[in-house]
Amino acid sequence: MDIFIVIGTIIGIFIGVIVLYLIVIIFAPGFHVPRQPVPIMDSATNITGDKLVALRRNVSFQVQGLEVSGWLYLPEDVSAPVPCIVMNTGFGGTKDMILESYALRFQEAGIAVLTYDYRYFGESEGEPRQLFIIRNQVEDCSAAIEFVRSLPEIDAERIALWGTSAGGGYGLVLAARDKHIACVCAQCSGLDRKEDGRVALDRESIVFFLRLFMHAQRDKGRSRFGLSAHKIPIVGKPGTLAMITAPGAFAGYAKLASKSFVNEVCARALLMSQGFNPIDSARDVRCPVLLQVCEQDNLVSMNSVIRAAEILGEYAEVKKYPIDHFDIYSGEHFERSVSDQIDFFQRHL
Repeated sequence: MDIFIVIGTIIGIFIGVIVLYLIVIIFAPGFHVPRQPVPIMDSATNITGDKLVALRRNVSFQVQGLEVSGWLYLPEDVSAPVPCIVMNTGFGGTKDMILESYALRFQEAGIAVLTYDYRYFGESEGEPRQLFIIRNQVEDCSAAIEFVRSLPEIDAERIALWGTSAGGGYGLVLAARDKHIACVCAQCSGLDRKEDGRVALDRESIVFFLRLFMHAQRDKGRSRFGLSAHKIPIVGKPGTLAMITAPGAFAGYAKLASKSFVNEVCARALLMSQGFNPIDSARDVRCPVLLQVCEQDNLVSMNSVIRAAEILGEYAEVKKYPIDHFDIYSGEHFERSVSDQIDFFQRHL
């Protein structure tokens, strides 16, 4: 009988420690994480005035009762329905961060483009602000596809998906579900969370991720009680606390940052994968996929792209560039990559 008392006491102490830990994590002050504002280097390509009105128009569509804000770019000749590319930005990004550089080039090539802000980001609705949930963003992209298919200017059978970085895998997931997607472009994308997690763990330390996990628990716990969100920086300098602290990442985001970019994310993002792993969808994709790889990338795994290409088989087209994750967005590397994309889209749309 004594042994059961001992076991019961140990269990009771363990449960008490867990409850006390959660109370402290959720309700105690002192968990503030210093902000790390990202300087805007005035590299935005957005056009203003009358010329902008001619090149793009403001659009919106609904997802779960929330308004999603987008920009629609139509080519000059829409006498007949034209193909359309739905573009997905990366982690924490907004539609005015670099996407317009690509959209204008696709538009010149005679292809319509839709860029948009995910719910909770940019000009789209949703509270709390800066809430990153992968499932929701995939749902937003699916709604964007249905929106452009409903437009008279768009050929509903010639829809392509484009994604970069964290948003690059969404195309595989949706193309696996929707066999009417014509083709997919994934640029410097994380396609296997397990492989990318190993890259991050090798770069950081287990202590770093335990700290992130604690902040994620605080934010998730506070949401259960209807309290204000607990946020941490999206990107930070090495040695600081942020979701991304890889060397070069802070400067990379600074080159892309727009006025609407907020360098914060609800910390629960670390817990909100919902089992999402793009590579698991690759075997069900039945359309051409362009995989663009930055060979010196320190954010995503080369192995994940190679494995995805093997699974995709004849549907995969791989382009490699001897650059890092952020080099592809500007200069000669942008020109080369966007030219490869235009060639790909013109062949498959």
